[in-house]
Amino acid sequence: MSRPFRFGVNLMTSAPVDEWTAKCRRAEELGYDVILVPDHLGMPAPFPALVAAAQATERPRVGTFVLNAGFWNPALLAREVATADALTGGRLELGLGTGYVQAEHDTAGLPFGTPGERVDHLRRTVEELERLLSDEAHRPRPVQRPRVPLLIGANGDRMLELTARHAAIAAFTGGRAVRGSTTGQVVPLTAEELDERVARYRELAAGREDPAELNLLVQTVVVTDDREAAVRPFLEYVPHLTTEQVLELPIFLTGTLEQIAAQVRAHRERYGFTYLVVLEPYMEAFAPVMRALRTA
Repeated sequence: MSRPFRFGVNLMTSAPVDEWTAKCRRAEELGYDVILVPDHLGMPAPFPALVAAAQATERPRVGTFVLNAGFWNPALLAREVATADALTGGRLELGLGTGYVQAEHDTAGLPFGTPGERVDHLRRTVEELERLLSDEAHRPRPVQRPRVPLLIGANGDRMLELTARHAAIAAFTGGRAVRGSTTGQVVPLTAEELDERVARYRELAAGREDPAELNLLVQTVVVTDDREAAVRPFLEYVPHLTTEQVLELPIFLTGTLEQIAAQVRAHRERYGFTYLVVLEPYMEAFAPVMRALRTA
């Protein structure tokens, strides 16, 4: 049996406390299950923003989506995670990734490294967090037991292996980084390429006792009666894809509310995605879709 749907919104725009509080309360009012914050320079600092989100709301969980492991020392990160989990009342979910924007590392004066080096650092970070936060002598202590739920954002084989071994939530990016880009440019995977990545993850996770929740970040939500017109402005950014291929992309939801709800159900059937995250600009547009999916 499929898991029930969960829905998150990734809040990317900094705001004074009153505006931040109102935004988080609006997400809760709309029915989002998780309020998330990314880890990019120029956007809110994740942990204080999530503590404020939890203080402003009652029901949603809060999470990082996702932390750039290259920004963090594992021991210091363990302190942040434990403190944030305590201050949010055990509502924290920890999302981790390798980082993919070299320009941010350059600005911060931090090494970027090769893809292999970034995966190695993430692996060490995950293993050290597990060691530290499972140690009863570690201070501060997180609230959740046996651990704060871990989400890993992955695409390549080594990342999928790490995810299969450690993560409670397997997050699929739906895209791949453009080789040589320093600004984090990403091109989307086709529906068939995503099929292959999910299948590869399932192979690697075949021995798990507790199956992971499968997550997807939705890049765009457009409610419209004309699906082809809605994708037309995006075609110049994906010249390798046809209109039909763009319409099939799970990261691009477009159509009437009924059509989008049907797309989400079809993606759950095809890929197993039950935890969807939308970006902040689409928080309002996606809310009626959530309601439709929950009442069907």
